[in-house]
Amino acid sequence: MGVPPSDLRRTVKDFTDLEVWKAAREMRRQIYMLAKKLPDFEKFGLASQVRRAAVSVTANLAEGYGRFGYQENIQFCRQARGSIYELRDHIITCVDELFISKDEGCKIDAMLQRVAMILNGYLRATLARKQSDRT
Repeated sequence: MGVPPSDLRRTVKDFTDLEVWKAAREMRRQIYMLAKKLPDFEKFGLASQVRRAAVSVTANLAEGYGRFGYQENIQFCRQARGSIYELRDHIITCVDELFISKDEGCKIDAMLQRVAMILNGYLRATLARKQSDRT
């Protein structure tokens, strides 16, 4: 059983309390470790891109949380979701170029899909709060 919405509002005092941000933070840490393993010639290419996309996820969640209205928060969450899908494509590139094994790529992709699933839940909850506050 989940936390009732009224209780959720009391337990979330900052973006760092959001489960989606916590999951994205761990994802970002894993992606940074991956970037360090990429070949030197990818230092300013793919490694830079994966780091920026990973940072974009947590940063957009934080910025969206700090915005005044639901719609702005939703838009930043959608940006974060886009960065997750960008990362998924970069992981495919890493596997295709043999920078990481297919097994490692699958594990990272599963983590990214988990973060996307949590983010989708957060988006649904935010949309529901927006609707309930209208009435």
